[in-house]
Amino acid sequence: MNLDNRTISMTLPAEAEYIDLVRLTLYGLGTKIGFTYEDIEDMKVAVAEACNNAVVHAYEPSNVGTLEVRFERLDSGLKITVRDHGYSFNFEEKVRQASSLHDKSLEEVNVGGLGIYLMQALMDEVEVRNDGGTEVVLTKWLSKSEEMV
Repeated sequence: MNLDNRTISMTLPAEAEYIDLVRLTLYGLGTKIGFTYEDIEDMKVAVAEACNNAVVHAYEPSNVGTLEVRFERLDSGLKITVRDHGYSFNFEEKVRQASSLHDKSLEEVNVGGLGIYLMQALMDEVEVRNDGGTEVVLTKWLSKSEEMV
Protein backbone atom coordinates (compact mmCIF):
# COMPACT_ATOMS: atom_id res chain seq x y z
CA MET A 1 0.00 0.00 0.00
CA ASN A 2 1.39 3.40 -0.96
CA LEU A 3 1.17 5.79 2.00
CA ASP A 4 2.45 8.90 0.21
CA ASN A 5 0.27 11.99 0.61
CA ARG A 6 -1.83 10.39 3.33
CA THR A 7 -2.41 13.65 5.17
CA ILE A 8 -5.61 15.18 6.51
CA SER A 9 -5.58 18.84 7.53
CA MET A 10 -8.13 20.85 9.49
CA THR A 11 -8.29 24.55 10.28
CA LEU A 12 -10.61 25.35 13.16
CA PRO A 13 -11.45 28.30 15.38
CA ALA A 14 -9.29 28.09 18.51
CA GLU A 15 -12.29 27.44 20.73
CA ALA A 16 -12.84 24.54 23.11
CA GLU A 17 -16.05 23.39 21.43
CA TYR A 18 -14.12 22.41 18.27
CA ILE A 19 -11.67 20.06 20.01
CA ASP A 20 -14.22 17.23 19.78
CA LEU A 21 -13.97 17.40 15.97
CA VAL A 22 -10.24 16.77 16.25
CA ARG A 23 -10.79 13.86 18.64
CA LEU A 24 -13.44 12.30 16.39
CA THR A 25 -11.19 12.58 13.35
CA LEU A 26 -8.34 11.01 15.31
CA TYR A 27 -10.59 8.14 16.40
CA GLY A 28 -11.57 7.39 12.80
CA LEU A 29 -8.01 7.52 11.53
CA GLY A 30 -6.60 5.54 14.42
CA THR A 31 -9.15 2.80 13.87
CA LYS A 32 -8.49 2.72 10.11
CA ILE A 33 -4.70 2.52 10.64
CA GLY A 34 -5.08 -0.31 13.16
CA PHE A 35 -4.22 1.20 16.54
CA THR A 36 -5.61 -0.47 19.65
CA TYR A 37 -8.45 1.18 21.54
CA GLU A 38 -6.02 2.05 24.36
CA ASP A 39 -3.54 3.70 21.99
CA ILE A 40 -6.33 5.71 20.36
CA GLU A 41 -7.55 6.89 23.76
CA ASP A 42 -3.98 7.88 24.72
CA MET A 43 -3.62 9.84 21.46
CA LYS A 44 -6.99 11.54 22.00
CA VAL A 45 -5.92 12.74 25.45
CA ALA A 46 -2.57 14.01 24.15
CA VAL A 47 -3.99 15.81 21.10
CA ALA A 48 -6.81 17.31 23.17
CA GLU A 49 -4.21 18.65 25.60
CA ALA A 50 -2.19 20.20 22.76
CA CYS A 51 -5.34 21.77 21.31
CA ASN A 52 -6.51 22.96 24.72
CA ASN A 53 -3.14 24.64 25.33
CA ALA A 54 -3.60 26.60 22.11
CA VAL A 55 -7.20 27.52 22.98
CA VAL A 56 -6.33 28.68 26.50
CA HIS A 57 -2.89 30.23 26.06
CA ALA A 58 -2.24 31.25 22.46
CA TYR A 59 -4.73 34.06 21.90
CA GLU A 60 -6.20 36.98 23.79
CA PRO A 61 -9.77 36.29 24.95
CA SER A 62 -11.06 39.05 22.67
CA ASN A 63 -9.22 37.62 19.63
CA VAL A 64 -10.12 34.06 18.69
CA GLY A 65 -7.46 32.77 16.37
CA THR A 66 -7.19 29.54 14.45
CA LEU A 67 -5.94 26.09 15.24
CA GLU A 68 -4.40 23.99 12.47
CA VAL A 69 -4.34 20.23 12.94
CA ARG A 70 -2.62 17.86 10.54
CA PHE A 71 -2.79 14.06 10.68
CA GLU A 72 -0.02 12.36 8.69
CA ARG A 73 -0.17 8.62 8.21
CA LEU A 74 3.31 7.12 8.45
CA ASP A 75 4.50 3.69 7.32
CA SER A 76 3.92 2.33 10.83
CA GLY A 77 2.33 5.11 12.81
CA LEU A 78 0.64 8.48 12.93
CA LYS A 79 2.06 11.99 13.27
CA ILE A 80 -0.30 14.69 14.57
CA THR A 81 0.67 18.35 14.31
CA VAL A 82 -1.21 21.03 16.24
CA ARG A 83 -0.30 24.61 15.33
CA ASP A 84 -1.43 28.03 16.44
CA HIS A 85 -0.23 31.49 15.47
CA GLY A 86 -0.58 33.06 18.89
CA TYR A 87 1.64 33.54 21.91
CA SER A 88 4.37 31.02 22.47
CA PHE A 89 5.95 29.57 25.61
CA ASN A 90 9.35 28.33 26.78
CA PHE A 91 9.22 24.60 26.01
CA GLU A 92 12.52 23.74 27.72
CA GLU A 93 11.30 25.31 30.97
CA LYS A 94 8.00 23.39 30.78
CA VAL A 95 9.91 20.13 30.17
CA ARG A 96 12.04 20.77 33.25
CA GLN A 97 8.88 21.37 35.28
CA ALA A 98 7.22 18.25 33.88
CA SER A 99 10.22 15.97 34.42
CA SER A 100 10.42 16.90 38.09
CA LEU A 101 6.79 15.97 38.90
CA HIS A 102 7.55 12.44 40.12
CA ASP A 103 8.98 13.71 43.42
CA LYS A 104 6.03 16.00 44.21
CA SER A 105 2.72 15.46 45.89
CA LEU A 106 -0.46 16.43 44.06
CA GLU A 107 -0.73 19.61 46.16
CA GLU A 108 2.75 20.72 45.02
CA VAL A 109 2.17 20.29 41.30
CA ASN A 110 2.01 23.44 39.20
CA VAL A 111 -0.92 23.11 36.79
CA GLY A 112 1.08 24.60 33.90
CA GLY A 113 3.42 21.63 33.52
CA LEU A 114 0.89 18.80 33.44
CA GLY A 115 -0.01 19.06 29.74
CA ILE A 116 3.56 18.52 28.55
CA TYR A 117 3.98 15.68 31.04
CA LEU A 118 0.79 13.99 29.78
CA MET A 119 1.74 14.34 26.13
CA GLN A 120 5.20 12.87 26.78
CA ALA A 121 3.76 10.00 28.82
CA LEU A 122 1.10 9.08 26.24
CA MET A 123 2.94 9.55 22.93
CA ASP A 124 6.13 7.99 21.58
CA GLU A 125 7.58 11.31 20.41
CA VAL A 126 6.74 14.92 21.28
CA GLU A 127 8.33 17.92 19.57
CA VAL A 128 7.52 21.57 20.17
CA ARG A 129 8.57 24.39 17.86
CA ASN A 130 8.14 28.06 18.60
CA ASP A 131 8.27 30.29 15.53
CA GLY A 132 5.56 32.91 15.38
CA GLY A 133 3.24 30.65 17.31
CA THR A 134 3.53 27.13 18.64
CA GLU A 135 3.65 23.85 16.77
CA VAL A 136 3.31 20.60 18.72
CA VAL A 137 4.16 17.40 16.85
CA LEU A 138 2.89 14.19 18.45
CA THR A 139 3.93 10.82 17.03
CA LYS A 140 2.59 7.37 17.92
CA TRP A 141 4.03 4.18 16.44
CA LEU A 142 2.11 0.98 15.89
CA SER A 143 3.42 -1.88 17.99
CA LYS A 144 4.45 -5.01 16.09
CA SER A 145 1.23 -6.79 17.10
CA GLU A 146 -0.87 -3.91 15.70
CA GLU A 147 0.86 -3.62 12.33
CA MET A 148 -1.20 -4.86 9.47
CA VAL A 149 0.50 -7.44 7.27
